Amino acid sequence: MSSSTQDTQHRPSFSDDEKAAVYRAIYTRRDVRGQFMPQPIPDDMLARVLSAAHHAPSVGFMQPWDFIVVRSPEVKGRVHDAFRTAHAEAALMFEGDKRDTYRSLKLEGILEAPVNLCITCDRDRNGPVVVGRTHIKTMDVYSSVCAVQNLWLAARAEGLGVGWVSIFHQDALREALGIPRNIVPIAYLCIGYVSHFYRKPELESAGWIARRPLEELLHFDRWQGPADEPGAALMQSVREAQAEASAASR
Repeated sequence: MSSSTQDTQHRPSFSDDEKAAVYRAIYTRRDVRGQFMPQPIPDDMLARVLSAAHHAPSVGFMQPWDFIVVRSPEVKGRVHDAFRTAHAEAALMFEGDKRDTYRSLKLEGILEAPVNLCITCDRDRNGPVVVGRTHIKTMDVYSSVCAVQNLWLAARAEGLGVGWVSIFHQDALREALGIPRNIVPIAYLCIGYVSHFYRKPELESAGWIARRPLEELLHFDRWQGPADEPGAALMQSVREAQAEASAASR
């Protein structure tokens, strides 16, 4: 690798076009359920998004993740059966119209997506004492979630859709995928080309829940700390940024 290439890769800031591409991936990322197409994902593309996941930040650089790539129809069928069982149970947790709405939602693309991926967390990796996990023991789990998000954004940049399926009994998912008891399934993802991306998240479009205004979630110096003059200025900037985000997601 030439020194000029290294300098380009490691310069502190991105160009305006590069920044716009990063924010576009963030703002147009969607949880995809029903738009998958059967077209296979090229191995070089799948390798790139897996590499992006593997380059996620991890506490103590412990890299606690593993990746189970699922293409087998038989394995997908076992996972889908586990989903159906948990989905039926989940429906009973809601009442009235909410239950009917829940049952009408498309919440997975296990059989339709050409690739399924399970990201796991090895909680014993690197031993019992890890830098940064000495007091908050779940930092390995949080690190694994960072791998999920890295993969999701890289996939969006490649034009691939990703759907996170979380309605499982963990033991059923372990059995379907042969996951050892000491390994924690973190995310089961459906990945593939899609016919389209929705402008808004599907659950928002379906009226299930609305996006919360960022201004309502900001605190200053302490929980529910009021905005001082600098905070008020930040609030105005936040409102402007949210307007830009809304425009970018269209």
